Amino acid sequence: MDYQQVAVERLGRVRVVYLNRPEKRNALSRQMSTELIAALGEADRDTGVGAVVLTGKGESFCAGGDLADFAAMTSRTAPVIYREGEESTELFKMGLRMKKPLIAAVNGQALGGGCGLVAMCHLALASEKAKFGTPEVRAGIFPFVILPLLIRAVGPRRALEMALTGRSLNAGAAREIGLVNNVVAHEELLGEALKLASGVAGRSPLVLRLGLTAFNTAMDMEINKAMDFLNTLRVIDLMSEDLKEGAMAFIQKREPEWKGQ
Repeated sequence: MDYQQVAVERLGRVRVVYLNRPEKRNALSRQMSTELIAALGEADRDTGVGAVVLTGKGESFCAGGDLADFAAMTSRTAPVIYREGEESTELFKMGLRMKKPLIAAVNGQALGGGCGLVAMCHLALASEKAKFGTPEVRAGIFPFVILPLLIRAVGPRRALEMALTGRSLNAGAAREIGLVNNVVAHEELLGEALKLASGVAGRSPLVLRLGLTAFNTAMDMEINKAMDFLNTLRVIDLMSEDLKEGAMAFIQKREPEWKGQ
């Protein structure tokens, strides 16, 4: 795909996907959402990719929805707005669908939908300069689409507080509530994200795929049913070629050669 509002870079087994509208603080337009879905899906299907880093070009990660798109809604009918909402919602489901680790490298403002993108990612690192929040409530918009992601990331009380108040959080506060895993110096952010992604990408593709399936399923399933389902995944893992290879590599003191089987 010929990307215009997204940029893609391959570094070893890591695919870096950039939100690329720095002049608009990487605001999420309909076109950018479509391109992000395509870029993330392409990375997930590429057998040469083991992990994906999502970050922004310029000084912002993502400032949220494009105000021009919101302004245009006043002239559209409810069915049209609903259909467009279904399309944009697909972006925020990508973290649930991807079978390869998706890591956010939050280089600046992550507001509204940008905050939702952070919550969607499996892991998140933040620059010390990063800011987070859902300020759209001040403009009369509730963060409906990203609310489930915020609840999963920080818990219901914190998520509701963010949604109702619209207050901004600095990087340290975001780490304290679990929105990001760690905070690093601004100039070290991408390097640290790539280091994390490269380490994860070196694991068995099968184990990563099973692990992400296990996590997402367990989050949405009653605990007893979840444990029964995860036991099934455990059997698949224990009978896999990758487990045999991993054990043999450990005994022979060498790096494993994963097959993803």
